[in-house]
Amino acid sequence: MSDQLLQILDPTGRKVGPAPRVRREVLRRLLRAMLMTRHFDDRCMKLQRTGKIGFSVPNLGIEAVSAGAAAALDPERDWIAPSYRDFAMAFYHGVSAEAMMDTQFGNAADNNRGRQMPVHFTFREPVRFLSISSPIGTHLPQAVGIALAMKKRGEDGVCLASFGDGGTSSLGFHSGLNFAGVFGAPVVFLCQNNQWAISCPIDKQTASATIAAKAEAYGMPGRRVDGNDVLAVHKAVTEAVKRARAGEGPTLIEAVTMRMGGHSTSDDPSRYVPAELLAEWREKDPLIRFQRFLVDQGVMGEEEIAALDAECAEECAAAARAAAGKGRPALDTIFSDVYAELPPHLRAQQDWCIRHYSSRGEGVDEKGEFPL
Repeated sequence: MSDQLLQILDPTGRKVGPAPRVRREVLRRLLRAMLMTRHFDDRCMKLQRTGKIGFSVPNLGIEAVSAGAAAALDPERDWIAPSYRDFAMAFYHGVSAEAMMDTQFGNAADNNRGRQMPVHFTFREPVRFLSISSPIGTHLPQAVGIALAMKKRGEDGVCLASFGDGGTSSLGFHSGLNFAGVFGAPVVFLCQNNQWAISCPIDKQTASATIAAKAEAYGMPGRRVDGNDVLAVHKAVTEAVKRARAGEGPTLIEAVTMRMGGHSTSDDPSRYVPAELLAEWREKDPLIRFQRFLVDQGVMGEEEIAALDAECAEECAAAARAAAGKGRPALDTIFSDVYAELPPHLRAQQDWCIRHYSSRGEGVDEKGEFPL
């Protein structure tokens, strides 16, 4: 199966394969997650370009992979070990745009206390969302560890690990998949094959015919799916989750898609992505494809979709305004969250630090507030 591409909706939104039985409520949630991702992504790009935030990672074109996969998970049992291009996974499970925008601004409400770069989201509720890490592939062995811990506890949870095509060349990919295969860890490895690892094209990334074919070496099934077809992704991940939950071990899924923006806001893709390739993939837009399907099937009307689109746009704009208006993290947060009780030597350092910056007139008050 590793060389066959699973597709349910063609680029026009027409069914070309048997669609999974998905409740209308889930179909609407999938669309909302994809719309939220597109508007949040667009808002972050504008904020970065105007100097309001320092960094973002474009999700344009990848929305169906993240949303379709997220819909296959149970937030009360499962974990997500995401890549930094998985906004839709958080949105599908009910994370608010404001909570995500707090991380983009690194403000006092940010779960990371402003210590991480923007885009490095982490949440315990409403979904178990492992902290995003910039080093490529390091989270894959961690995902296997989470999965094995659940297995040892007798839980039936599954961990979904998401990564890009560049991640398949990392040490974490090989060690993670090997460990998962040997020990039968309940993990779903989801590769977003978006054609480019920054400026390195897929044909320079691997000599394998497909990424899914790599699964055979680690003793697990490999599945290839149209990553711009949200229903196909949902079907493939649902089946992999079912296998893992039943104790049948891990699966590697390759979702073939295309990153339509830069690798990050620091990247200019026009320097290496051929214009004709971008034009070809624009015709495969995952959002337009899914919207056409919903209208054709009578799930939602065009006016209803337009209203939802406007609602998502305003929610993201409001989230940016709210996050921008929040204060910076307090200076004492540099010392927090390592020990349950701050030891004396760190408390002395904290007190000195606050006194030092106060003496320089840099905005520290008695509560340790400081404009980081």
